[in-house]
Amino acid sequence: MTLDIKSQFRGCLLGGAVGDALGAPVEFMSRNEILSRFGPTGVSEYAPAYGGIGCITDDTQMTLFTAEGLLRSHVRGCLRGVSTQSGLVSSAYERWLYTQGELTQQDTEQDWLTSGWLIKQQALHSRRAPGMTCLSALKQMRAYGDQARNDSKGCGGVMRVAPVGLFAHVSRASFEMCFELGVDVSALTHGHATGQLAGGVLAVMIQLLVVGESLSEALGQACQILKRHPRHEETLTALELATVLLEEGIAPNDAIARLGQGWIAEEALAISVYCAMKCANFRDAIEMAINHDGDSDSTGAITGNLLGAMLGEEVIPASWHTSLELREVISEMADDLHDCQRWEIYTDGGGKDEAWAWEKYPGY
Repeated sequence: MTLDIKSQFRGCLLGGAVGDALGAPVEFMSRNEILSRFGPTGVSEYAPAYGGIGCITDDTQMTLFTAEGLLRSHVRGCLRGVSTQSGLVSSAYERWLYTQGELTQQDTEQDWLTSGWLIKQQALHSRRAPGMTCLSALKQMRAYGDQARNDSKGCGGVMRVAPVGLFAHVSRASFEMCFELGVDVSALTHGHATGQLAGGVLAVMIQLLVVGESLSEALGQACQILKRHPRHEETLTALELATVLLEEGIAPNDAIARLGQGWIAEEALAISVYCAMKCANFRDAIEMAINHDGDSDSTGAITGNLLGAMLGEEVIPASWHTSLELREVISEMADDLHDCQRWEIYTDGGGKDEAWAWEKYPGY
């Protein structure tokens, strides 16, 4: 069956968001606590979190701002002839920081902070357990595009990079370029190589899945690129353990426990890859990814990104799809990522899409 690529783009972002929202109520609970509260199979539908049902967390918020930054870089490149993707993603993250009630010393221009359409989505102006590493790194950023000055390898870098793989696909970037952009985007907040390289792996896996590769093929190709980078050992070891555990066929709960809790980048990525490859369908994979000790929303989000990119929006269960917070905004962002290369915007002017594209995604 030939998939509609726009459905895969939507599936990637919506799949990540539903995994995030399903994991949100149990993010800080042990597996035993989850089973005690929700029954022997754990969470299988949305539960109350952040004052509602189907509410996203900082994982999806930052994923949306990643996408916004990439689209702003595209618009700027078309109209001005020069752009920097990681720089404009970092400025997008400053707008996310603003939605969290925080500012940096350089953020003094209200018009700049409130430009574009995404910042005007009021539901994003809510603190959903934002990662302290992301908050502190962005507040300390001296120039847009600078790498973080910390040694963190938390999962806050990898959890948000899925749009990089989608953007790389429509931009016809090489797999190596996609990997590097995933690394650069993660490095904006996470200074440890593992926190950055995990982002590169996820980004290029998403790009490969969109073009029809299987999960095992995408993982294999991503690991070949990973091996060419210094300090890759932690990330590679975690991913290799995930594949060994799949081959051994041990109980999933025991396998996930051996992979870790997902608070750090290589663990979150390995758990998500394991769940996506272990299960025959989207629902089972997400349920496996969230009902464990540890960072349930991040592993749910990454698992959803992977399977949504591979299988398309249609695999998301209706009850998860319809009740998801900001569903229409997420869908629109996915559509814009898919369509942006067809927008008529030119450096010499005259493109019919120039005015609205700059209004929606101004290139700064």
